[in-house]
Amino acid sequence: MPDFEPIYTTTGAESVGRFVATHYALSEPLACRLMNRGFNDVYLITSATGARYVFRLSHHRARGPADVRTETDFLAHLARCGVPVAAAVPARDGALFVRGEAAEGRREGVLFHAIEGRTPEVASQSDARANGVTLARVHAAAMSFRPEAPLYLLDLDHLLHRPLARVQQLCSLIDADDGGFLQDIAERTAARIEAMEGLTWTHCHGDCHGFNARIGAGGEAVFFDFDDGGPGYLAYDLAVFLWAKLSFGRRFHAAWHAFVDGYRSVRPISAADFEAAHAFVIVRHFWLMGEQASRSREWGSENVRWVTQQREFLEGWEAQQLATRLL
Repeated sequence: MPDFEPIYTTTGAESVGRFVATHYALSEPLACRLMNRGFNDVYLITSATGARYVFRLSHHRARGPADVRTETDFLAHLARCGVPVAAAVPARDGALFVRGEAAEGRREGVLFHAIEGRTPEVASQSDARANGVTLARVHAAAMSFRPEAPLYLLDLDHLLHRPLARVQQLCSLIDADDGGFLQDIAERTAARIEAMEGLTWTHCHGDCHGFNARIGAGGEAVFFDFDDGGPGYLAYDLAVFLWAKLSFGRRFHAAWHAFVDGYRSVRPISAADFEAAHAFVIVRHFWLMGEQASRSREWGSENVRWVTQQREFLEGWEAQQLATRLL
């Protein structure tokens, strides 16, 4: 037994290439390189014919294991409905996901077709509109999707209460007393949302912040990274984009309005869902804070200390956007 137990290991590209060659019927030899190390590890796979794929190796996260079955089933449904998404490639046995053993335990993997196109521009109204159109198409197709046994529901427990607990644990670890502020604003936000009637439930992308897409030659947004999706509030799916355009000092109001216009060109947004999206911005911020706080053992407490310093944004959003509703 080693003296030091790994929490998380970065898998070498060579071993990932061998693993993919074993489990998928691709033209060999395969070239493999690590593209990104983050919430998940992402590798670019290029076959002997030049075909490009993306292999995502899921991380062990505080929420639990990756719900790859629900995710890949939903992607297959969306593809059948003609929604532009990066669908999963079937393995040799026909499964849409695989599992492998790493030093820290079992990890889930999915191979996707690589998407052609460019990265969206943060302030681009046309790119924002394209994101809104595709998200609306996702929600329209979701009406006929029935997941078998999803591991996670994007409800207030998953998105707000559990992330709050992770942030509070980090505050205790680094002696960052917030005076009960986080608990108070979380309770007020939950009460505000729970008092809203008629909120729509759908199958969410879960992370539609504008960059989990590629813009094709015709201007269409092709979506990927449904890892944080699942049955949940439609208003939350809208809120993620709003949050992305107006948090961390960003002020891209026009992009938000273009996104909404794009969505409404496909399907309507109820007044209740639109209003709730503004409240869910705080929920989204808590979700990210909780995700980051849960990585303190891996990334180091100092690298995630910022999550304990978000009072200004949370108070400001509550006062300006919810009390007076500037948007």
